[in-house]
Amino acid sequence: MGWTKVAVAFWICCIIPAIDEETMTKLQNPVLMATIGAAQGLRGEVRARAYTSDPTALGDYGHLHSMDGRSFEVLEIREAKNVVIVRFRGINDRNAAEALNGLELYIERDNLPDDELDDDEFFYTDLEGLEAVDDQGVGYGTVSGIYDFGAGDLLELKGPGKRPVLIPFSEAAVLEIDLEAGKILIDPLAAGLIDSPDDLIGKPEKPQDKTKK
Repeated sequence: MGWTKVAVAFWICCIIPAIDEETMTKLQNPVLMATIGAAQGLRGEVRARAYTSDPTALGDYGHLHSMDGRSFEVLEIREAKNVVIVRFRGINDRNAAEALNGLELYIERDNLPDDELDDDEFFYTDLEGLEAVDDQGVGYGTVSGIYDFGAGDLLELKGPGKRPVLIPFSEAAVLEIDLEAGKILIDPLAAGLIDSPDDLIGKPEKPQDKTKK
């Protein structure tokens, strides 16, 4: 049974045309839920990219928020090819919809339903920042992103002074996830970080034969 990854980005809500201090929301631990794309039609609908297994569930998490403090409420949502079509409260024409192009929408981490997760399910956002170590305790960087380019999920690892690397988010490469300890246990060979066991970081060098011929 492989790891189950629960994406944490959903959909777009109600835009408030006039923003004052009462409508501004400052998120303490924002989680990216969706990115708004181009306008769809003339009624204020937008195309959006969702980062969840069920894109149409966007409205189930309450209001979404942009980083500039605006709040959005989803009124209607339907699936389309590779995106969802969303209508927000207060966005009633194409001009208003076009003004949202490229806007990223977030929710507070506490709004994600942890109690609905199985033992082998994780929100992407909870994996970011975990340290990747092997069974010898050697570190290979921290998780800085999760990507899917069509061939399976990948974890991006970043280490001090090192270029980011991608490893497969598979049961073979990622052996254990310990959120409380802030670490993931990896097999560096299966992860593609080394070519053979002899390349393991910190492995003692073989003694050289100094016998004179």
